[in-house]
Amino acid sequence: MGKLKVTFYTKENCSLCDNGLAVLKIIQEDIPFDIEMVDIYKDDELLEKYQVMIPVVSIDGEEIDYGIVTEEKIRKRLLSVCR
Repeated sequence: MGKLKVTFYTKENCSLCDNGLAVLKIIQEDIPFDIEMVDIYKDDELLEKYQVMIPVVSIDGEEIDYGIVTEEKIRKRLLSVCR
């Protein structure tokens, strides 16, 4: 199995996004995964879908957490995918 990929939907000048990315980096210290950063302002469809939810963390196409991103939710989902 290859390295896990976490998609992080974000936008510029977003303090919740900065905090969410920090949470992902903390988890990355224990669980190896790649972070794919996606700026919702570069895709009208994503902007419409996520504009009030940003940031959004997605694993395998499943939205795991959004807004105030919590370490517990993401860690739990990543560990279940690793097994």
